[in-house]
Formats: sequence, C-alpha cells, structure tokens
Amino acid sequence: MAGQILAGIRVLELGQLIAGPFAAKTLADFGAQVVKIEPPGQGDPLRKWRLLHEGTSVWWEAQSRNKQSVCVDLRQPEGQDIVRQLAAEADVLIENFRPGTLEKWGLSWETLHALNPRLIMLRISGYGQTGPKAREPGFAAIGEAMAGLRYLNGEPGRAPVRAGLSLGDTIAGLHGALGVLLALYQRDARGGQGQVIDAALYESLFNLSESLLPEYSVFGAVREPAGASLPGIAPSNAYPCRDGYVLIAGNGDAIYTRLMARIGRDDLGRDPDLAHNDGRARRVAEIDQAIGAWTGERAIDAVLQAMREADVPSGRIYSVADIAHDPHYQARGAITRLEAVSGIAVDMPAVFPCLSANPGAVRERAPTLGEHTDAVLEAAGLSAAQREALRARGVIA
Repeated sequence: MAGQILAGIRVLELGQLIAGPFAAKTLADFGAQVVKIEPPGQGDPLRKWRLLHEGTSVWWEAQSRNKQSVCVDLRQPEGQDIVRQLAAEADVLIENFRPGTLEKWGLSWETLHALNPRLIMLRISGYGQTGPKAREPGFAAIGEAMAGLRYLNGEPGRAPVRAGLSLGDTIAGLHGALGVLLALYQRDARGGQGQVIDAALYESLFNLSESLLPEYSVFGAVREPAGASLPGIAPSNAYPCRDGYVLIAGNGDAIYTRLMARIGRDDLGRDPDLAHNDGRARRVAEIDQAIGAWTGERAIDAVLQAMREADVPSGRIYSVADIAHDPHYQARGAITRLEAVSGIAVDMPAVFPCLSANPGAVRERAPTLGEHTDAVLEAAGLSAAQREALRARGVIA
C-alpha cells in the first residue's frame, strides 16, 4: 500500500472550536503534519465542550487526533514572532478567527505571503473576509439561518429548528479542506504560488441548497418547511409504524411501481397520471396516506423486510446507539477506537472518504495541552534557553 497522500505537507492550525480544526483534522487524517497552536492555560475551548472525562471533552479526542499541540500566546509580540517563524516553513495555515484578528496581531496574509510565497492560507469565518457583514461574529447557527437551512428545517407553522449538529462549521471545514487541496495542486503540479482560500460558513451551506434559488429566480417560488417530507419529490417521507417511524424513498418511477405493488395498491402504481414524479408530486398527500395506512399496521422490522424484498430504498431512523451497534458500520470499518491519554477508549468516525490505494489513517491520539511545544519549537530553531525564557514570560507553555 502506498503512503498517505499528504505526507510531508506541514499545516499550522491557528483555529479553535470546530470549523478550522475540522478542516485541519481532515488533512491530518490523510497524512499532513498538523501543528495546532493553542493559548496557554485552557487551550482550545473545545477541550471543555460537551461531555468531559477527567476534565477533557471526548469530542476533543475525535477532533484533534493526528495533531500536535503547541502553546503560544498570540497576543504577545514574541508569540506572534513564533507563528511567523513557523509559517515561514509551513505549506498551509488555517485560521477561523473573526476577520481582522490576524491583521491586528501582525499576521496578515500580506505579511505571511512575503515571508513564504508558497504558503496557502485557509480563512474560515461566518460571513467571509469581505462584504458589509465581514467583521460581525458568526457562529454555525447564524450561518445556517442566513443560508436558508434554518428556514426549511421543521414542521409547517412551527418555530424553525436546527439539525442538532454544527453543520455550518463542519461543512465549511470540508469546503476549506477542498480549497486547500485545490491550492496545493495548483502550487505543486502547475507551478503556482500560495494563495488565500476565503470560506464563509453561510456560503458553504448555501452551496448545498439545491434548487432553492433557481426556483425562486424563475418562478418566484419560496420553498417552505415540510417536516419529514421532501417537497416536490414523491413519495419520500417518514411513515408511522406500530413501534416508531420508517423512512421510505419510492420516488424513482420503477421504484414507485414496485412500492405500490408491495403494499397492495396497484391501482396507484399503474395509474398513468402517477407514472412520473411531476404527477406524483401533485397527488403526494394521497400517496403518502396510502403508504402510511400500510406501514401503520406493521412493526418497523416487518416494513423494512418488505421493502428489501421489493427493492425499495428504506431505513430506520438511527440514534447514535443504533450506529454504535450496527453490523454494516462495523463491516465497513466506519467506526474507529482510540485510547485517550487518560486511558479511556473513545469510539469515533473513521477516516472518510475511503481511498483504495492511499487510505487515510488515525495515527495518533489527541494531544495534551502543549504536549509538543518543546519538540516543535526546537525543530524550528529555538534553543532550550530561549524556550525557558519564553516560558517564564508566559509566551509559551
């Protein structure tokens, strides 16, 4: 098996919490050396988010695998000097501070590009580096609302809901990682130099918004919340069973015919007006009522078995407990386990996507705060005496 694709790529991560660190994690999983800069004291706030084991978040263990932790106070001039020194030798710098923060610290793109013309800089923010809202604070929830996602999520006539995950952050992180890979290709395969990737949370979600804007621009149509259904695509919904709900996606023409035959509604399956999606969309309430009447008399397992026999896409609605014990997840190796420094075993998503010749890998556990400060700074040329003096002044830890 060949080595990991990004082996030898050096990444300097200045971000915190989710978006920037998620992008860096993605690159680290495929071999990049990621040096994470954390403030002395508490480090990245993610270390204290959600459920803690012996004072450290188990989320941190997943988000920070394959990384090195270096404690540097970016608010002190000597700390900024250290970052400039590390950036001069890096391939990629990732940050997700509010626009203007790095400039305030003397770490602007212009400054770093002059030091290292090959440097690629990924900047993730709520609204992007330009525009009237650029300097406003923007977390994932706000980006999800601005991108139209929050408007669609929920039941008609009720308050909008969020997905339960910070989609704005992670999707922006994926867009950012894609931008880094494109910039690396341009630099290394086409003889280019470094460049800036400007990834906004709201734009990353807006990029996934399917037909929302095309439909509005042509028809003036505003897609409204529709609960569990998929408006304009039928049938695709969550249907009640005796012991919960099941998802059935019978929206392909041939699939729809098989579905109707399996539930004993050939009258609907053979109706020429329902042969294609546009006709079914006009009569979706009638179709959903027929499916729901059939599923409502049965248990989830019986419904799923019947759908498998009819070759109709269907599935149960998984909780994380279902995921942890699902045989398909296990067969695919989609869950990996790491031992944290405390000794606890932590399950987490494996490396995705799955490459056949150069797969990613979880090589190292998440670091303790400042675990690699001395090793990284020594490699950057700072002597033991220099590091001792900086540590005494609180610049590093």
